[in-house]
Amino acid sequence: MLRIGMTKSEIERELAGKGDFVQIDYLTRFLKEPLSMDMKKFVYLKLGEIYEKINMLKDAAKNYESAAMISVTFAEKIRHFMKEAEVCIRAADFEKAEEAMKKALAEANSVQKNEIYLTIKNLYGQQAEAFEKNSKKIHAVKAYEKLLEMRLSEAEKKGLKEKLLDLYEKLGRRKEYFLLKSREM
Repeated sequence: MLRIGMTKSEIERELAGKGDFVQIDYLTRFLKEPLSMDMKKFVYLKLGEIYEKINMLKDAAKNYESAAMISVTFAEKIRHFMKEAEVCIRAADFEKAEEAMKKALAEANSVQKNEIYLTIKNLYGQQAEAFEKNSKKIHAVKAYEKLLEMRLSEAEKKGLKEKLLDLYEKLGRRKEYFLLKSREM
């Protein structure tokens, strides 16, 4: 079991060799103890990693958000909010991803804001393609639609529209297909 006063390396050793759900149980119980902010952040990040590893992405996102909330530096907050956004995008929870991106942008300066925006744009694109490869066409459509709302070049918009038209056709979404097709002209 984990005890107050343990170092991060001692916690790592204690968790080593244990199953994912046992680790989650130990860490969740440990969070109820009066811990320092640094230790709480470590536990939240560890929980986030474990949840992400076992594909419980919404729980992972919650832990990354908790870590960001108690982080002190802007860079750390941004990093954890971006991780939350990434995990939410992978979970196809685009509203939460949008919220996480806005929280990261609120902590950023003008240069960082541009980097965050480009990173999120790339994450949406990569995940949309992954959804498409894994035959999760509805999630792919939602990701491409979300991407289409972002600042894109005309060439990017045209490529996205072609992908969306193809997916709409495959899914039998004739209304959306004709609506997008009419906007194209």
